[in-house]
Amino acid sequence: MCTVTYLPLNNKSFILTSNRDEGQQRKIALPPEKYTIHGTNVYFPKDMDANGTWFAAAETTFTLCILNGAFERHEHHPPYRLSRGIMLLDFFSYNNVHHFLGQYNFEGIEPFTLLIFEQNTETVIHEIRWDEKQIYYITKDAASPLIWSSAQLYAKQVIRQREQWFDDWLKAKNEFTMQKIIHFHKTGGTGDNNNDLLMNRDGKVFTVSITSIKREEKESIMRYEDMISNIGVKEIKIG
Repeated sequence: MCTVTYLPLNNKSFILTSNRDEGQQRKIALPPEKYTIHGTNVYFPKDMDANGTWFAAAETTFTLCILNGAFERHEHHPPYRLSRGIMLLDFFSYNNVHHFLGQYNFEGIEPFTLLIFEQNTETVIHEIRWDEKQIYYITKDAASPLIWSSAQLYAKQVIRQREQWFDDWLKAKNEFTMQKIIHFHKTGGTGDNNNDLLMNRDGKVFTVSITSIKREEKESIMRYEDMISNIGVKEIKIG
């Protein structure tokens, strides 16, 4: 839920990768499987605390990823009416992004940044932020590589620093492959365990998994690596 990169391969294909940073008290997630959600086949790792997810891909059109926080750090005031991971899955009951934005009840949900990657004739990136007061919606340039970091876990100056690491990685002309970007998600940083991409804050909050998808027109691959258990690496074909 806390570091996401996007690499365009062409106007309809991309690689999306997410580091999930969570507290030590959370249960170990299940690796990705195919589930039927609101009548749609959706592939995702499952959070065992709320049975939702932070990263999901339908067989066609939509890939979603969520980050903790909207624009800045917020105070945590549980209980919340609904888990953000369940809200992400609820998206698949709507016909399109604008129906979801216009009809869904976001009240009582903790602040988030929801990224929706829509594949039709070309990729469209929808960025939705909720700060417990209102929804903010924009589209991003799908032709350009992008990085997001959790506003809840990382200060603005750290987020800018992470953007610079990503820019340096791009300037080094690394290949746009799943292997290369996962390596960046494991090694990006300066040796500061609190803020590197693979982070660990005294064993209380740390990177628990890395999920990546190579999304192509005919067949896609989702790769999941659990960083704290013996589950190891799992790859699953989509479509």
